[in-house]
Amino acid sequence: MKTRILYRLLLLVLLLCPSLVAQADDSAVYFTMGVHNTLGCDASNGNCIAKRAPSDPSDPFFPAYWISDWTMYRVMHNYQKNPPPYSNPPATLAPADYTVSRGTSYYDTTYIPADGDGFGAMMEHYEKYCLPIFPIKNNNYTCSFVSLGNKAYFLTYPQDRPKDMPACCMFSPMNHPPRQDFIKHLPYSATRSQHLDASVQAYALDLDSPQGPILFGYAFYNKASGQPPYRQPQSFYFSGDASIANAPIVSQNYTGFRIAKPDPAQTWAQVAAMCPSNPPPCQLFEPPTGQSNGHKAQWNKLMQRKP
Repeated sequence: MKTRILYRLLLLVLLLCPSLVAQADDSAVYFTMGVHNTLGCDASNGNCIAKRAPSDPSDPFFPAYWISDWTMYRVMHNYQKNPPPYSNPPATLAPADYTVSRGTSYYDTTYIPADGDGFGAMMEHYEKYCLPIFPIKNNNYTCSFVSLGNKAYFLTYPQDRPKDMPACCMFSPMNHPPRQDFIKHLPYSATRSQHLDASVQAYALDLDSPQGPILFGYAFYNKASGQPPYRQPQSFYFSGDASIANAPIVSQNYTGFRIAKPDPAQTWAQVAAMCPSNPPPCQLFEPPTGQSNGHKAQWNKLMQRKP
C-alpha cells in the first residue's frame, strides 16, 4: 500500500499514548503509522518513516524516562484560522473557544512487563475529564491509558466512573508506548514551526477524510534545556471526536516536564490492582447508547479492515 494511501487511512485516536488509530480490526490492533506498532508498515512505504528535507532540523528524542503534567485544551471554535501548536493558554483563541482540564504523563523505556511481552511503559492520566476522542457525550470522568510492553489498558476510577464502564478494559494487545525516536514517523511542518515566535519544531500528519480534516501532531522546543540538555516537548495536538464529544481539536500542553523515573506504585501497579487476569475488550469506539446518544464512531465503521 502506498504511503499516501496509508496517510488517508490514518485517523487519530490515542498517545503517547495510545492515541493514534486508523484501520481497526476485530482484534483491536490498529494502524498507527509505526508509532505504537508495525501494522501496515513495511518496505513498500518506507516502514512508515517520514521523509526529511536537508533543510529540516534534526529530530528530537524523548528521554529514556520522564514525567510531565499538562493542561488539555478542548478547542470547539475558531480553530480553522488558528491551528495548533498553541501557547499555554492559547493566545490565538478566546477563552470561550475552549475548555480546560489537566492530567499527567509518565514514561519509562526500561520497564519490562511480567509476562515479557514487549518493553517500556507509559501512562496518561486524565483528571476529571477523559480524552475526548471517542463518541461519548459526557467525558466528565477520570481515566488513564496505560501501555505496559505491547499491551494497552484503559482504567476508570470509582469516584466518577460512568455506570456502563468497567474499572479496567483491554484497549489493545499491540499498542506499545511511543519509542524515544517516534517523531521519525511524523512529517516536519515548517509552517507550524513558525508558531510561538518560531520557538518550536512542529510535526504533523494533516489530512483530509470523508469525515473532515484529521490532525495528529507534536511540537518540541527547538532549543535544548535541562541537564543533560535536550529539546523538551511543548505540546501534543490532534483531532478529537467532533460529532458527539464536540472536540474538533485537542491540545495537551506540557508543564513541568522533567527527567524522573515514575513510581510504579502510582502508575503501572494500577493495572495489576484494577484489572482481572483477562480484561474485557474496551467499547470506547462503539460505546453503550447511554453514553453515546446511539451514534457510533464513523471512522471506525468506515475503516474496518476488509477480510
